[in-house]
Amino acid sequence: MTGLHTGHSKIRGNASVPLNNEDVTIAGLLQNAGYKTGLIGKWGLGDVGTPGIPNKQGFDYFFGYLNQIRAHNYYPDYLWRNTTKVPLNNEIVIAEDGYSKGIGSASTNKNEYSHDLFAEDALKFVEESADSPFFLYLAYTIPHANNEYWLVEKHGMEVPDYGQYADKDWPEAQIGLAAMISRMDRDIGTLKTKLEELGINKNTLIIFSSDNGPHKEGGNDPNFFNSSGGLRGHKRDLYEGGIREPMIAYWPETIEPGQTSNHISAFWDFLPTACDVAGIEAPENIDGISFLPELLGEEQPEHEAMYWEFISQGGKQAVRKGKWKLVKLDVLDPDKTRVELYDLEHDRAEQKDVSEQYPEVLAEMKNLLKTERTESEEFTLYPSQE
Repeated sequence: MTGLHTGHSKIRGNASVPLNNEDVTIAGLLQNAGYKTGLIGKWGLGDVGTPGIPNKQGFDYFFGYLNQIRAHNYYPDYLWRNTTKVPLNNEIVIAEDGYSKGIGSASTNKNEYSHDLFAEDALKFVEESADSPFFLYLAYTIPHANNEYWLVEKHGMEVPDYGQYADKDWPEAQIGLAAMISRMDRDIGTLKTKLEELGINKNTLIIFSSDNGPHKEGGNDPNFFNSSGGLRGHKRDLYEGGIREPMIAYWPETIEPGQTSNHISAFWDFLPTACDVAGIEAPENIDGISFLPELLGEEQPEHEAMYWEFISQGGKQAVRKGKWKLVKLDVLDPDKTRVELYDLEHDRAEQKDVSEQYPEVLAEMKNLLKTERTESEEFTLYPSQE
């Protein structure tokens, strides 16, 4: 949302830290440029009563979850429409932590599956916005797991029906995962068709991506479908299997179809790209660079370096420069801290640590870990020591 990587961004993990009034989001920039802005789905950058809620961060319209924990449940007792609670017709159990949890079931039709509500709302938003420039951030939650899967029937890959996969001889969690992905694919196809029916598809850029690598939650086995594609790691890892995701861009008669790009980009590139598409200036002092030239087949600037950090699981950092990738683990415990260097040109699966063979490269990459980040009070990676 802000064009900053996790060495500079306000929010660097799933903590109760909101965006502030002074933070600049792509939604706010587009809103000021005359775009109608909407967010449908999951938001984790500010809960009720904070300046981080979507309507205070540039979104004209919001429908979905405000809270990361509540977003783990597909049958909640309510969602938010702007700043108003929208009650849902779901069976509810109150958990020990006080959160109300819906119980979904493939055998009942009365429960309201949040993803289906988001898909329906997205169509309505596009219909109502078709006569003006608009930006829709459609933050679907599937195929995330319901982490409270003790509340559902057998596993956490919760979906109203298994569809074409119902008779597959697979573990049930994998059937649920496949059904979730096909449900999402169906609904994105319906949205694409809606753009065509409205006659605005050739003037609309669609970007599809995922927020992390495959997860191991809710009974899901990421190895069953080879979901990392041969890359090392999963969600929460800073190896390529955790941070490398699919990205598809679709813009009829503007983007040449059927291409594959080797340009390396990341989510902090979205803000300057969207500004570029809209013809407005991006803020200074951001980490992102526009990838619009790559989409249009023009000369594309490249990142000098790219940086990631994650304060959970002992603290992790990663930096990439060209073909080189450095991963630093157990940052929070100096007695355990270790670094690994990989040559991604010859070892995309990060199997061979070459840090001893290339001491000069190692020194340069370790220095980038310092220069590419600023310390954060909320997400402390290097606690001050006496």
